[in-house]
Amino acid sequence: MGDELETIVTQELDVLGFDLVELRRGGSRARPILDVRIDRRDEQPLTVDDCARVSRALEARLDESGVAGARYVLEVGSPGVERPLRSAAEWRRFVGKAAVVTATPLPGGKAEVEILALDGEPGAEVAVVRDGKGAEHRLPLAEIAQARLAFHWR
Repeated sequence: MGDELETIVTQELDVLGFDLVELRRGGSRARPILDVRIDRRDEQPLTVDDCARVSRALEARLDESGVAGARYVLEVGSPGVERPLRSAAEWRRFVGKAAVVTATPLPGGKAEVEILALDGEPGAEVAVVRDGKGAEHRLPLAEIAQARLAFHWR
């Protein structure tokens, strides 16, 4: 179900003009739960109607393909305020924002940082970040194990 499922989801989202932010699988083999987190390409806020439209389209494709089985549960929603950063485009979009990053080049391997820029050529991008002590770091995206936007209640 792995790669084939992600391919079907990504293809359908592409047709509808949305990006896949995160695809999580849970539940049991008999009743899998598919948690699909999406975002709009035009950077407008994601609406409930967007999620419903995507859900209907994905259900049709998943039912047709049979890749998710007969008794799957599909959940479509927003990536939330602590969304993962997986692509170079997402790093560019969130310059100026805070993120929690896990990467070997960081002291201690994990830190909350401010995203300053994204440099480099496609496939060899480097995130330029500043940690809480004011030190700047250059982190190749390929060396970042995990990154999520940080959210602080004010």
